[in-house]
Amino acid sequence: MILLQVQQVMRRFGADVLFDNVQMDIQDHARVALVGRNGAGKSTLLKMIAGETVPDEGQISMRKGLTIGYLAQDQGLNSDNTIWEEMSSVFATLHTLEAQMHRLEAKLSDPNVMADDTTYQQTLKTYDQVQTEFQQKNGYGYQAEIRGVLHGFQFDADVYDKSVTELSGGQKTQLALAKLLLEKRDLLILDEPTNHLDVETLTWLEGYLQSYSGALLIVSHDRYFLDRVVNEVYDLSHHEMVHYNGNYDQYVQQKAARIQAEWKHYEKQQAEISKLEDFVNRNIVRASTTKRAQARRKQLARMDRLERPEGDEKTAHFGFHAAKQSGNIVLTVKDAAVGYQGQTLSAPDNLNIKKHEAIAIVGPNGIGKSTLLKSILGQIPFIKGQAIFGTNVITGYYDQEQKNLHDKKTVLSELWDEHPTTPEKDIRTILGSFLFTGEDVDKPINALSGGERARLLLTKLAMQNDNFLILDEPTNHLDIDSREVLEVALNDFDGTLLFVSHDRYFINQVATSVVEVSPEGTELFLGDYDYYLEKKQEQADLAAAAASAAAEDAASAAPAASSVPAADPTRSKGHQDYQASKQQQRERRKLERSVAALEEKMTDLETEATHIQEQMSQPDAFADSGKLQDFQKQLDAVNAEHEQAELDWTEQAEALENLD
Repeated sequence: MILLQVQQVMRRFGADVLFDNVQMDIQDHARVALVGRNGAGKSTLLKMIAGETVPDEGQISMRKGLTIGYLAQDQGLNSDNTIWEEMSSVFATLHTLEAQMHRLEAKLSDPNVMADDTTYQQTLKTYDQVQTEFQQKNGYGYQAEIRGVLHGFQFDADVYDKSVTELSGGQKTQLALAKLLLEKRDLLILDEPTNHLDVETLTWLEGYLQSYSGALLIVSHDRYFLDRVVNEVYDLSHHEMVHYNGNYDQYVQQKAARIQAEWKHYEKQQAEISKLEDFVNRNIVRASTTKRAQARRKQLARMDRLERPEGDEKTAHFGFHAAKQSGNIVLTVKDAAVGYQGQTLSAPDNLNIKKHEAIAIVGPNGIGKSTLLKSILGQIPFIKGQAIFGTNVITGYYDQEQKNLHDKKTVLSELWDEHPTTPEKDIRTILGSFLFTGEDVDKPINALSGGERARLLLTKLAMQNDNFLILDEPTNHLDIDSREVLEVALNDFDGTLLFVSHDRYFINQVATSVVEVSPEGTELFLGDYDYYLEKKQEQADLAAAAASAAAEDAASAAPAASSVPAADPTRSKGHQDYQASKQQQRERRKLERSVAALEEKMTDLETEATHIQEQMSQPDAFADSGKLQDFQKQLDAVNAEHEQAELDWTEQAEALENLD
């Protein structure tokens, strides 16, 4: 069933046409990506579909009653509520039903109502109806659903009471997305939803969206994310829209095949045109062949000429070259600690980078990845340890904060001032290869977009001819085409790379090894991002198996009940005292084993409760209220068993203390 149709839509900016004759169909449960270069009009089209603006021509029609959720780029949530209050507001209907249930419960316990059978039965019937509706709308599971989504976005229970106004811009954007997910709209429109998300959160979001019950329309530069979430791609380029079936990788292959076929048809037609024109030129003035030449001329006039494929877009083309080769050992960092003002973020950190390696640094936001780069460069001191560079190492640095640019300079002067002996013509040629042409080179840097500033930083880096590039989030602000050009340039680079990136597709294309940063320090994985994920899963499986084995060993070691033989009254008093002492020792050992077993049991129950809560937070549980209720019953049973074990432990521990 079609939810929404975009029909022959056009958008103009003054006399210029941004896009024309755009067509798009979004089916129920669709998973659609909208791709295209920066400036192609993707966000403009999303705003039209979301109803924030209207087309200059054409129309957008939708199914009656369709609910749409829209998240614009970096759209933060503005509210005076706490985090929990804001998320809970999504379930206002459930709050009303819950309050109604409580009123009816109070009424059912009223002696006057209980005495009147007719009133009691009517009240009971109403209560059953309200309770059924409450249950059908996940009234018993919505709080677990909220906790699961907040946990997915790294908001733990200790911040639920924090005001939304206290959050950072990135956190407000994450919270806006979290609220949209909880609202469960029929169509979810997301413009760059992966901004500000670390890899762990991205992985969780991918899983959630894969099982989302509604349709998805997504703009994202994260190709790894698109590969795992979408199965349709609309490509907005050349002012037009082309539809492809499949994920991002399949789209790339299909588009390449389509362009290749278009070139083949175009070149075939050009050869035919050339042949016809040549015949006309040679034969139009000859009496014997003029009629045939005129026929060829008419054939040329009637011909529907194909446009030159991909002829109206430019692609950046650049490379990095090391003017001087370094030694084999490029960088060594041993048992270092990084952080700020004495607060350690990660330790011990170890790096041993050799010539021609490409090392990707990964880890959650705030763990110290950028800090590690800045400490290596001497911009922030190590709390412990140092960075030792090898022979002839010359470093070049790409700063994700773009502080290496001077806002008051023009694009041209930013480069020329650093390379005053290079002719202006050569500077302009280099800038042109990075898509700065014509009047672009005279723009002040403070007027550039994020993508333009990123390309200018890369231009500066390319001109330095360093042999060791240290890059902090180099794909930020770049569109997909520019990212692919950068990947090619870095793969062709004859030097060494160390980079921080959350772009998993980029890491797979460029990295030879991955270094994970955590509070416990660094860990090296000798492969690309997919290899890193595979090894992390193996580690998790081994840890789970070890925990299970330990639990089984503890269970098998639990003490069995034993009986104590009655004392023999015929024995001597001394012997009786000895036996009493022995029995007390046995009783102490028994209590000690019992206390230890109960402690082990409580630990196992806590682990089991955590496991159930993690299952409740999984995306596939959110859409199934019955499954959530089953999990809740399991959790309640485990908590009750833990409470009883804790009471038993208290009793046994007191008995042991009394023996002493």
